[in-house]
Amino acid sequence: MTARAAQGPRPPAPPGPPPGEARLRQAAEAHLARFAATEAGLRRVLARRVDRWARAAEAFGMTDLGPLVAEAKRQAAAVAAAMAASGVVDDAAFAESRARRLLRAGRSRRAALAHLAQKGVAGEVAAEAVGEGAEMEAALAFCRRRRLGPFAAGDATPEAHRQALAALARAGFGRAEAAAALAMDPAEAEDRLLAFRRG
Repeated sequence: MTARAAQGPRPPAPPGPPPGEARLRQAAEAHLARFAATEAGLRRVLARRVDRWARAAEAFGMTDLGPLVAEAKRQAAAVAAAMAASGVVDDAAFAESRARRLLRAGRSRRAALAHLAQKGVAGEVAAEAVGEGAEMEAALAFCRRRRLGPFAAGDATPEAHRQALAALARAGFGRAEAAAALAMDPAEAEDRLLAFRRG
C-alpha cells in the first residue's frame, strides 16, 4: 500500500469564488464555438455551470450558498441576454436552421415545433421558421428513412399500409399527408425530395 493510499482520499479542492460575469462570458463563448444555441439554451448551460460550482462548494463544506448562487445565475442570465442583444445568439437563425434540418430528416411540423419549444424558441419564432409548406416533403423523408410507401421494396399489404399510416401518425403527420405520401408515385416522390433538399 502506498503512503497516499494509507492517507485515504484527498479532501475536495477549494472551489474558488462563484463564477462571475467574465468567467461566464468565457464559458458562453467556448460553448458557442462548438454548438448553436438559443438564448434560453445558453442561459441553461451557464446555470448548470453555476450549479456545478455550488455542488463543489457544498462538498468543500461551504454554507449559506443561496445568495451567491442566485447572484451568479442572475449574471448568467445577463450574459445570455447580452449575447442575444449583440446578435451572437440569434433564436430566429437557430430556429430556421434547426427546422430545415428536422424537416429534411423526416420530422413532422408538429415534432419540429415541439423540438424548438424544448430548445427555448418562442412559439411565433418557431412557427415562422417551420412554415407551412414542407409537411409533404417531410412525410416523404420519413417514408424514405423507414422504407414505406413509394420507397418500400414491394407492394404493401393492407396490414402493412395500416402500420405505415400508424407510424406516420405517431410521428405527428396528419392523415391526409400520410395517405398522400404513401400513395405517391416513386419517381415523383424522389423528385420532390431532391427539390426539397436543394431548397
